[in-house]
Amino acid sequence: MTSTKKTYPFYFGGSASCVAAIAVHPFDLTKVRLQNTKGAANKSMFTTMLKISQNEGFFKLYAGLSASILRQATYSTVRFGVYEKLKGYVTLKTGRKANLGELLICSSIAGALGGACGNPGDVINVRMQNDGQLPITQRRNYKHAVDGIVRISREEGAVALFRGLGPNVNRAILMTSSQCVSYDVFKAILLNHTSLEDGLTLHFSSSLLAGLVATTVCSPVDVIKTRIMSAGAHDQRMSATAIMKHMLKSEGVAAFFKGWTPAFIRLGPQTIITFVVLEQFKGFYDLFNDRQQLTPAMVKL
Repeated sequence: MTSTKKTYPFYFGGSASCVAAIAVHPFDLTKVRLQNTKGAANKSMFTTMLKISQNEGFFKLYAGLSASILRQATYSTVRFGVYEKLKGYVTLKTGRKANLGELLICSSIAGALGGACGNPGDVINVRMQNDGQLPITQRRNYKHAVDGIVRISREEGAVALFRGLGPNVNRAILMTSSQCVSYDVFKAILLNHTSLEDGLTLHFSSSLLAGLVATTVCSPVDVIKTRIMSAGAHDQRMSATAIMKHMLKSEGVAAFFKGWTPAFIRLGPQTIITFVVLEQFKGFYDLFNDRQQLTPAMVKL
């Protein structure tokens, strides 16, 4: 008797990521602010959050929320959707679950596509979150994500929406590989080698470990990406290599891990919420399909 791999709607991953983005947005904003702090200053996450609340108002912690949702609706929808489709393709062709190497290939392709599709939303997201710490004369004051896209296209050209594409795609590859693959691996290990059964505790534990791995792996690329995207139209130092060399020389290796704590505090809960909500979506979808299949049978009886 053969079993077929269940398939789910392409948008489930993006929808789950949007839910998570709303929950952790203040931490994401704080991470961006810390990553844009130049020099050797080493401010804590909570100090930065408190300073934002005092100087700009509490609700400024949610600045750029529309851009964050736009980013997840594009970036995460593509990367999760493509990753699941490619995993399903491997299973269909080989008759077994994808191994680690195959999962890494699937996640790399999915991450690259997701990073490219989500780049415009990411540029808007970074700029809106970083706006509050700029001098008043330099602030962009985008009203929302769509306004940001229109104004950037008009003032700097549409090509500016793909500023930092290289580092962003690299980060997306690293994020998808370290987050999705590690989640699948940790889930399989805990399921096969512990007393945990497939359920909320398993999903929570696997996603927490995946968040830790993803934060550490992605931190250096994330910092560089943030520096590039927040740069103004007249900033000539746009090369990722040039920024890396400048950071290493003037700020040291630790600069590549600036904002690690808020990044983990953001990415940990975000990863947990994303995968737990995603698993719930899948569970509800299975339940709905089971009921749909039972209905005709009951009618016949």
